[in-house]
Amino acid sequence: MRQLSPKRRRILEYLRRYLQEHSYPPSVRDIQRGCGISSTSVVDYNLRALQREGYLKRSPDVSRGIELLEGGLRISPGTVSVPLVGTIAAGQPLPVPDSGAWEGMTPLETLELPESLVGRREDLFALRVRGLSMIDALVDDGDIVVLEPPRQVESGDMLAIWLKVEQAATLKHLYDEGNRIRLQPANQQMEPLYTSRDNVEVQGRVVAVIRRLR
Repeated sequence: MRQLSPKRRRILEYLRRYLQEHSYPPSVRDIQRGCGISSTSVVDYNLRALQREGYLKRSPDVSRGIELLEGGLRISPGTVSVPLVGTIAAGQPLPVPDSGAWEGMTPLETLELPESLVGRREDLFALRVRGLSMIDALVDDGDIVVLEPPRQVESGDMLAIWLKVEQAATLKHLYDEGNRIRLQPANQQMEPLYTSRDNVEVQGRVVAVIRRLR
């Protein structure tokens, strides 16, 4: 640690705190915000350097695929079984069965995911993404999002949202604008959706993304 630059030392300290608090790794954007770094590319550069120096391990094909190796804080290399229970639209809302409630649905398949990616939780579920509205958030058509049941939702979270009137579900960033809810795509070519508060039911918050290899 004495040979590390202040920025890389700050990143490692942030990784430790985040892992202890959440039991899963931060995203690159989390690190950027938490460490006050100018851009995600600077974060990525320093993470690659820390990987070369043996402080951490990264899985390039998954979001939050960071494993801390030094200081006895390595997360268990075990796996967690996560049911893949359906599809969600990243575009115009997509009708789904049973009022958008994926809980209790028969899994299409079961994913065995590393604890370093999703933590040691048993209440996770996964959905396959259909559409391109979240592409700028690095969620592409065919990717899989892993979600946790909603507990505390913050403005800007990426959420699986059930629209009661439309009887359809969509994957969007949610922003509370007081008298209405804005469902914001992460695609500059697409417009946001606006709806009333009582039309929105949050089904899950995205905690990880599994990218389809191309």
